[in-house]
Amino acid sequence: MATFYELHQADAPLLLPNAWDVGSGLAFAAAGFPAIGTTSFGIAASAGLPDGDRSSKAATTALVTQLGRLPVHITADIEDGYSDDPAEVADFVAELAALGAVGLNIEDSRSGHLVDPDAVASKIAAVKLRTPNVFVNARVDNFWFAEQPTVDAVVQRALLYAAAGADGIFVPGVMDAEDIRSLTAEIGRPVNVLAHPSLTVTELGKLGVRRVSSGSLPYRASVDAALGIASSLRDGKPVPAATPYWEMQARLVAFHQGPAPRA
Repeated sequence: MATFYELHQADAPLLLPNAWDVGSGLAFAAAGFPAIGTTSFGIAASAGLPDGDRSSKAATTALVTQLGRLPVHITADIEDGYSDDPAEVADFVAELAALGAVGLNIEDSRSGHLVDPDAVASKIAAVKLRTPNVFVNARVDNFWFAEQPTVDAVVQRALLYAAAGADGIFVPGVMDAEDIRSLTAEIGRPVNVLAHPSLTVTELGKLGVRRVSSGSLPYRASVDAALGIASSLRDGKPVPAATPYWEMQARLVAFHQGPAPRA
């Protein structure tokens, strides 16, 4: 199996689905995806919590503990590292790596606003010093939160994070094809974007993107689907077919009878 690093160097971008629980992770693995990420929004929302502000740490750890048993690469969305202390962030990443995570996303924002990029760079450097083999995907949130949403501002932050040791740069919220092309040309690290409403994965690859994440889209779509089914049942309309109960049950039984989580 290709390493997680190698998946970012393939001819086509790595398409990374993001799981919010064990069931979604098992489904993505059964469908043949070689790598699965977690989604802080989906995890937090499943627990009845808003995304961000360090609400998903315990649930993310629990999910990585479970998904780390799967024969696929697991990368964790850890918000801003859940701490201002670089050493504490590095300790947490080392814990996730011991559970089977090979990568992480770390954000340069908190509570909807950009933070000091030097502070983020310090966290990245501490993580790479402690766990050098973990793929650090540094998220640059200028476009996502519409704060200094320019290519130049994103590149400035991205190059600082790359110098600190980031292996990839994640730029959620960038929408313009020429902006994406400029970012991939200037950053010098594999660039990750969210699944795009108007550009296919193939088209994003032609713009230089090396990784495309689903983000919280599968979680949000699943909620919409659940509401649609309930509404159709209420209104006497046809409902869609679904994976049979017994197939999902067998998948879960096999998972729990499989190898124990990595120590």
